[in-house]
Amino acid sequence: MTGTRTAGRPVRRAAGRPAAPTGDRPARASGPTFWTTRRRDHLTGYLFILPQLVGVAVFVLLPVGMAVWYSLNKWNIFTGRQTFVGGANYAALADDPQLPKVLLATALFSGGVVIVNITLGLLIAVLLNRRFRGVTVFRTLFFSPVVVSVVAWTLVWGFLLQDNGGINALLNTVGIDGPNWLKEGDTAMVSVILTQVVRSVGVNMVLFLAALQGVPRELYEAARIDGANSRTVFARITLPMISPTVLLTVIVTVVGALQSFAQIAVLTGGGPGLSTTVLVYYVYQQAFKFNDIGYGSTLALMLLSFVMLLTLLQWQLRRKWVFYED
Repeated sequence: MTGTRTAGRPVRRAAGRPAAPTGDRPARASGPTFWTTRRRDHLTGYLFILPQLVGVAVFVLLPVGMAVWYSLNKWNIFTGRQTFVGGANYAALADDPQLPKVLLATALFSGGVVIVNITLGLLIAVLLNRRFRGVTVFRTLFFSPVVVSVVAWTLVWGFLLQDNGGINALLNTVGIDGPNWLKEGDTAMVSVILTQVVRSVGVNMVLFLAALQGVPRELYEAARIDGANSRTVFARITLPMISPTVLLTVIVTVVGALQSFAQIAVLTGGGPGLSTTVLVYYVYQQAFKFNDIGYGSTLALMLLSFVMLLTLLQWQLRRKWVFYED
């Protein structure tokens, strides 16, 4: 061992071994690193959305793919006989004499639910967007039907809307002879629409209420200074500012109306006649009452197409009537 002295301190090194350089060590030569920061971030993001992707694949894409396959076959679930028929089920849509009535009932039900629900939800939100005694109680009352079971809610209304039910008993107290609400075509459709609206209007009310509370107060103050009346303020300030929420509620309400099944099944069973047989209930009838899975799957794909087209149409119209604040 030999030693050298640096700043008064001896430094020992092995004989025959060169001393380590006193400067910075040179970087070790290596190839490009695979796990870069960007790739790690991407992997982390994919891991976070993996449960959702699995859920969509298992509960959405797989059932849709199976429905497409079933629509190409003639299959009776009781006999187990399955025959490939190609586009015969799709051709049967044009020859179905009941389908036009079903589509008309679907349009009436969905249109009524959407118009009444959006209008009533916005009206209630405007009225409850004020400070007065008991406002929290009223908000809770209007929202409470949302958390009630659909079947339980519909059963209660089924008893109330019978010929000798609570609604007609209340009308009799003021001298009005009420109709048999669920057994006549016009009143049956009105009954299922109102039953659906009363239960679900609380969701839209909450969404509209949150949007109204986000409108800047300065805009209202400036409008009052300029002498604008309440109607002008609502049309020129309130509606444009909450238009993104209006778009959201319209899309959600349209999709929900097209998928309404329990109200129809429990209240009217699609009757009288086909007056309340909406498309989703007609799918159930064809597939599980008449045991024609192939034609029922074809109708289900038609319903899916309607939902996608209406959603896409509303999404495209947002550029014309939705105001996004910068």
